[in-house]
Amino acid sequence: MPRGSKAKYTAEQKRQAARIEESYEHKGVAKDEAEARAWATVNKQSGGGEKAGGSGQRKAPASKATDRHESAKRAAASREGKPRSSGASLGTQTKESLLKEARAKDIPGRSSMRKDELIEALKKAG
Repeated sequence: MPRGSKAKYTAEQKRQAARIEESYEHKGVAKDEAEARAWATVNKQSGGGEKAGGSGQRKAPASKATDRHESAKRAAASREGKPRSSGASLGTQTKESLLKEARAKDIPGRSSMRKDELIEALKKAG
């Protein structure tokens, strides 16, 4: 039998669980097992009972679209070898990304440099 109180679930979630449970029982699954499966399905689909703060937890679609657009712009700039504008430290970047930046700044001898040497050369090139 499922554990915990069902008080935090909406009426719609409770109706959905009852319909799912009925369906499982009709297929011959034991009542306890059918109830457990029904609530597991409701939890998986809706994330559980009501959350504190109401529905304000999710981002607005317009905000998601803006974030997606900004992320795509940053990815395109990164592919072109431009440094990150977020102020990420050179030490946290991969050697490959440092090589791209060094290539963009035309630093001589970059292909034979170690990561720490690339960081120093990029700092000097400013």
